[in-house]
Amino acid sequence: MCGYAMTPAADDLPTLLSLTVGTALCITSANAYNQFVEPPYDAQMSRTRNRILVRKAVSPLHAWSFATLTGLGGVGLLAAAVNPLTAALGAANLVLYSSVYTPMKRMSIANTWVGAVVGAIPPMMGWVACTNSLDPEAWLLGAFLYAWQFPHFNSLAWNLRADYSKAGYRMMAVTDPKLNARVSLRYTLALIPLVTLAPYLDMTSWWFAIDGNIVNAVMLAGAANFWRKRDDKTTAPSFCIVICRSAGYQKFSRKGPRCLG
Repeated sequence: MCGYAMTPAADDLPTLLSLTVGTALCITSANAYNQFVEPPYDAQMSRTRNRILVRKAVSPLHAWSFATLTGLGGVGLLAAAVNPLTAALGAANLVLYSSVYTPMKRMSIANTWVGAVVGAIPPMMGWVACTNSLDPEAWLLGAFLYAWQFPHFNSLAWNLRADYSKAGYRMMAVTDPKLNARVSLRYTLALIPLVTLAPYLDMTSWWFAIDGNIVNAVMLAGAANFWRKRDDKTTAPSFCIVICRSAGYQKFSRKGPRCLG
C-alpha cells in the first residue's frame, strides 16, 4: 500500500483494494509453503514449535492445498484486476520465497540477501499497480526495503541465534557474529543516500529527506553500538520503516502519470 500511495496518481480505490488483497494472498501462500516444508525444524525452535503443522492440527495435504489455492488466487486477482506486471512480480516473489529462500536458510548465509529481495518487491508492486512500469522510483522503493531489512533482521536474529543454531539454520548471527553486526551497520549507512534520493527523483519534498535522516541517525547510533559490543543489551531495536512517512509527503511531489492499471 505504501508503494501505491507514493505514486502521484494514486486515486483508484478498486485497484488499491485488489492490490492489497492479491498481495496478501501471495504472502499467505508463501508462508504456507514455508510451513509445509519446515515442520521438523520448526519443532526445534521455541518461537515456531506451536505452529499448526508442528502440532498436527492440519495435515500436510491441507497445508499444501491452501498454499496452492491462495497463490493462484493472489496472482490471478493481480493479473485480472491490477495489471500483468504486478501479477508477474507477485508470482516471482512467491517462487523466490518458497523455492529459493526457504531451502537456502539451511544451506548458506546468502539466504538473508535473498530474503531482503523478497521483502523489497511488495512496495515495487504498489508503484507498478498504478503506473504499470518499473520506473526508477519503483526501484528506489524496493531499495529502501532491501536495505532496511538488514539492521532489522540481523538484530532480531542475534536474539534468536540459539534457536536458529538448534534448528540448523545458516544465519549470520550463528555462523559469523562479527559479519552480522557489520552488515547491519553497512546497510543502515546505505539508508542515508537512499532517503536523500527520494526528493531528488521528485517523489516527495526535501522535508522527507530531513525527517527520514533524523530517523536514520537514530538507527545508525543503535547499529554502531551493536557493531562495537555485539551483546543482547546493544541489539539494535526494530524501527518503523522510514518510507512509511513518505506517503504523508506525496501531496507535495510533482504530478505523475495517471494510473494505467
